[in-house]
Amino acid sequence: MKEAKHHPYHLVSPSPWPAIGSMSAFLLVIGTILFIRQHSAIVLFAGASLFLVTLIGWWRDVIREAKSEHTPEVRHGFRYGMALFIASEVMFFGAFFWAYFNASLAPTEAMGNVWPPKGVHTLDPFDLPYLNTLLLLLSGTTITWAHHSLLEGDYEDMKQKLLFTIFLGFAFLGVQMYEYAHASFAFKGGIYPSTFYMATGFHGFHVFVGAVFLVVCYFRTRLGHFTPDDHFGFEAAAWYWHFVDVVWLFLFISIYWWGSAS
Repeated sequence: MKEAKHHPYHLVSPSPWPAIGSMSAFLLVIGTILFIRQHSAIVLFAGASLFLVTLIGWWRDVIREAKSEHTPEVRHGFRYGMALFIASEVMFFGAFFWAYFNASLAPTEAMGNVWPPKGVHTLDPFDLPYLNTLLLLLSGTTITWAHHSLLEGDYEDMKQKLLFTIFLGFAFLGVQMYEYAHASFAFKGGIYPSTFYMATGFHGFHVFVGAVFLVVCYFRTRLGHFTPDDHFGFEAAAWYWHFVDVVWLFLFISIYWWGSAS
């Protein structure tokens, strides 16, 4: 028999998803290495497939728990957890900014004692990077609008603004891929390309994760999972999206704008 709870907190049941997710991540890494070395893509495909199954299964379980187990105290704890997660992401990107400024503020003789290093033709900050800045800033507006619509109980308007935000996120990724394909420097071209691609590339990955997060929120909205008083899943996605926006502003100012003019 299920024991009666004497506290308002939710203790999760044993789940296979952490172990399966770890295995899928291992297969993804090994499969990517094998694929880059021109071996079969079977391991990469297996890892990606297992990862997708993990996401679907884990999200399904969390959504089921949210309907019955997520008390106000639990949701309060989630907010602290999401805030701490975003703080850890700030530290993650802080490492890339540290590497970039360490190289740019004190260029070595190997770089020609100048920044950007000799032979590096930087991207025009007011071309595609500026377009992407506008796309992300606009997406921050639409996600805020969607949140306001949810608080007002206007679910149709919320779904519409969510779709706008998702479209803008994937448009950003499309522009970034085009930019990478036409950049004049490769990842192995030295300190400038490596810091550039690591910082902007990981940001692009975060945009993709955030867009997937919003896609899940869109379908949950269609299924009626969110109410004006209970919508932490969407709130967490909005926080994450705003974080991604802010990081991009720092990337645009420091790497694209200041870096090209210094």
